[in-house]
Amino acid sequence: MAGRSGRDAPRVAVLMGGASAEREVSLSSGRECAAALRGEGYEVVEVDAGRDLAERLDEIAPDVAFNALHGRWGEDGCVQGLLEWLRIPYTHSGVLASALAMDKQRAKAAFRAAGLPVVESILAPREEVEARHVMPPPYVVKPNNEGSSVGVYIVHEAANAPPKLGPEMPPVVMVEAYAPGRELTVTVMGERALTVTDIVTDGWYDYHAKYAPGGSRHVVPAEIPRDVFEACLDHALRAHRALGCRGLTRTDFRWDESKGLAGLVVLELNTQPGMTPTSLSPEQAAVCGISFGALCRWIVEDASCDR
Repeated sequence: MAGRSGRDAPRVAVLMGGASAEREVSLSSGRECAAALRGEGYEVVEVDAGRDLAERLDEIAPDVAFNALHGRWGEDGCVQGLLEWLRIPYTHSGVLASALAMDKQRAKAAFRAAGLPVVESILAPREEVEARHVMPPPYVVKPNNEGSSVGVYIVHEAANAPPKLGPEMPPVVMVEAYAPGRELTVTVMGERALTVTDIVTDGWYDYHAKYAPGGSRHVVPAEIPRDVFEACLDHALRAHRALGCRGLTRTDFRWDESKGLAGLVVLELNTQPGMTPTSLSPEQAAVCGISFGALCRWIVEDASCDR
């Protein structure tokens, strides 16, 4: 496949790093994807996304931008808008879907409107959350627009006092009813829900458990009842469609097995799933017979502009 400008191979700019709290994860994802794409025959330029991103892209003149950015500016519609302006086809979801998915409260509203099960949540000023219980414990406090379990506080049922939040927390935070049970996740690749992973940890599935080697154990395909397994696949595809996503997404669930199918709830959807050695989406693809290189190639071939 030749590049648009007559090159023998398409030139792919892999966008990574950036300035979000997930910079290190993004760098790891980007390097893995860049190496895989080179193995697939692409000409690859690695780009640590900074304030000069537009100028860098103008110099590189890529055929496709592979978006390996995580967190704010990279998966909230900002870089997607820049790429639309520059008319560079890019991977993963577009401006609106990215912005909606990153705004957890608005994403939940879309899921609820699509008939998907979600837990109760509110947005509240952090001062109020630190002053009193804004909902009965147990509940979870987290930023409304971050990923990778950045800044997550669990307030247990026996807690006598509200949480003291760290400096990483924004002025307004999400407070969400705690959903007990097992952590499940499903990757959607285009219009196909791949499989279900059961994520086993010793405690909360936090940043360390997600990215440190040995931080969690993945059972894939998940050993859960067939009706729950099929519901996860269905809900992930419906969540993907409800936000207008394209490309690769991953939807996370909690399942209280004591309640059967009624115990399954959608937590959130990630439009930029991690692509590191411990990441869930490449692992699910491999179980479905799709190598890491083939997955990266598919992501590039699926790239487009929204307008």
